Amino acid sequence: MAVSRNGVLHAECEVGVSGRATYQGKGIGLVDEKGRVAIPNALRHTLAKNAPRPDGKDGGTVIIAPHPEFRCLIAYDPAYETEVLADVAEREKEALERSGKRDWSIAARASATEALPFDGSGRFVMPAFERRYARIEGAAFFHANFHTIMIWSPKVLLETEGFDPFLKEACEWACEEKGIVL
Repeated sequence: MAVSRNGVLHAECEVGVSGRATYQGKGIGLVDEKGRVAIPNALRHTLAKNAPRPDGKDGGTVIIAPHPEFRCLIAYDPAYETEVLADVAEREKEALERSGKRDWSIAARASATEALPFDGSGRFVMPAFERRYARIEGAAFFHANFHTIMIWSPKVLLETEGFDPFLKEACEWACEEKGIVL
């Protein structure tokens, strides 16, 4: 079952049950005017393992969705959709118990996804609306939270109150290393 903690979806399962590798790491990706960006190496290999191409070639499928709480995107492999559905059902049940009516926006937001192919170098095209929504221009900061990958505009991440200071500083450092001025 997936649960939401601080707006991040987490799968709760026994060790070894899911068969999916966990996402760990962080990095920055440059985004061109067409939305092409490469998933950082630290995350790309796990994503390729969790979502291989059916033809056996390098690359795979990444699903991009709006984050349930923050102005950023989340990315995950197709197998994680089961966890997303369980989380949505739980959040809808909680909303119904609180208000006595269904909150249609929970499922609507969670299902506003794009399944996108990525190549062996981790390159994919981030859709224009998703870039606009997350305010991603020129660079995207990727960081893992074991089950999904969050994708941020560096500026938005740094402006987001209450977000982890370590990740904010990691984002600043990654931008400095690439010569990105914030």
